[in-house]
Amino acid sequence: MLVSAFPAAAFATNCYVVATGPGEECLVVDPGVGVVNRLAEVLETHRMRPAAVLATHGHMDHVYSVTPVCGAHGVAVHVHADDRYRLTDPLESLDPGLLAMLEQQFGRAAWREPDDVRLLSDHEELAIAGLRVRVIHCPGHTEGSVMFSLPDAPDGAEDVGSTVMTGDVLFAGSIGRTDLPGGDHAAMRRSLLERVLPLPDDALILPGHGPATTMEVERTSNPFLLELVGTV
Repeated sequence: MLVSAFPAAAFATNCYVVATGPGEECLVVDPGVGVVNRLAEVLETHRMRPAAVLATHGHMDHVYSVTPVCGAHGVAVHVHADDRYRLTDPLESLDPGLLAMLEQQFGRAAWREPDDVRLLSDHEELAIAGLRVRVIHCPGHTEGSVMFSLPDAPDGAEDVGSTVMTGDVLFAGSIGRTDLPGGDHAAMRRSLLERVLPLPDDALILPGHGPATTMEVERTSNPFLLELVGTV
């Protein structure tokens, strides 16, 4: 499995491009701020063409470029039903000062909903671009936050047996914040207990921000998970 990752131009949001190999259709996961040109380079380098866009959740820093990417390639965006409302206008809830800063750097921000939005549900199995993707609903950071689990490991990855794109649920050494609108600390705790901790130790964790890690490392060192281990 080919996985190419690069950070967005703002907020260091990780955008992932996943395919069975070069020259194939691919999935684009979480196209954030200012990723269009870099994504085009990745697609050209590996001769790939998007079959779908997946969103781990509907926050602006993860979906800012969804509409241009979907429009350029004629594909749908897949988002959990509970975060569908965020695609109406994810810029609307931004602090005016932050929006002004973004517009100063990237030009006037104008949002248009994607033409084709597909709703995800918990435990749903997607079969797209020759890949199998399982949807794991993990509310807490947002109502519709999800993780995407794939049964394969990226080419060249050692000592890992599967791949989980965790969005803003789980990071290396941390978890997603729950103090933003739609966040829920109790829901996040349940998601960590019921959805994150049961992941296998050899799962490669590809988070929405920051470096990759493994479930074994997080289970034994992430303070937010260590706090819960005794309650499992």
